[in-house]
Amino acid sequence: MTDLVTFGESMLRFSPPDRERLEVATELDVRVAGAESNVAACASRLGADAVWTSKLPDSPLGRKVVSEHRRYGLDADVVWSDEGRQGVYYIEQGGAPRGTNVVYDRADAAVTTATPEELPTDRIAAADAFQTTGITPALSDTLEATTADLLAHAREHGTRTYFDVNYRSKLWDPATARETLTDLLPDVDVLVTGVEDAATVLDVHGSAADVAADLAETYGHETVIVTRGSEGALARHDGEIIDQPAFPADTHDAIGTGDAFVGGFLARRLDGGTVAEALRYAAATAALKRTIPGDVATITPDEVESVLADEGRDIAR
Repeated sequence: MTDLVTFGESMLRFSPPDRERLEVATELDVRVAGAESNVAACASRLGADAVWTSKLPDSPLGRKVVSEHRRYGLDADVVWSDEGRQGVYYIEQGGAPRGTNVVYDRADAAVTTATPEELPTDRIAAADAFQTTGITPALSDTLEATTADLLAHAREHGTRTYFDVNYRSKLWDPATARETLTDLLPDVDVLVTGVEDAATVLDVHGSAADVAADLAETYGHETVIVTRGSEGALARHDGEIIDQPAFPADTHDAIGTGDAFVGGFLARRLDGGTVAEALRYAAATAALKRTIPGDVATITPDEVESVLADEGRDIAR
């Protein structure tokens, strides 16, 4: 039986090397990227039986997405479409004060028309966990309805539901996001949100502990995880507060760190770990991801255990 099914868009990511500007770049690095597929790939690499599901164009670019995921060891269960295009995004990374800029080119992607009738809902019903994010319902009215239906379907069949708010200001404004997400949250067992997203999107303010308590009491979540960037994360589970500091890491590519955190948490939790153990595992996974280029955490369980044991070293000989 599948441990985990995730649902959402996976894009192709184009980035110029050596922090070059897009407007003058003469070559682009191509990788695969998408919040829910990142989570599934990370969880799979850490031992979970995970599958990512979506809808892709039956084109060379759509097929490249699947082949790239398989290269990372991820099982992809997709609907192939003759309509719609492959979503992409461009990322220009720079240090302070320039920062990092993301340019989306994902309008009319095939996934925006995905409906539950097309997707492997039986696989979701039989899985231990189903995960998606607030990015997916932001992409189209159809996906808003599909996300709601899949969460309800999973809940109805006893599959634990995981949801990461994952707010993207380039996709929708806070008021629209709030209206949509607050309708989805009652069907979420485990909620993940950044403390800033909680304030901006869900209008829940205060300390991480206050935010977690407020959300758990309002929507009935079994577990609420509030991430705090360099300060680590906090979880509220069955009324208990669990605080987890971040592990120190050199940052080479921060994109996908949050997805690695969720993937690490899911892998450990699905393997029977407690919330506290899974939270610590997630923090170690996120630290490793910051050292890796691209969106996907190409890591191993031994590397996570090494971080947990504080055995990190500069050179392994």
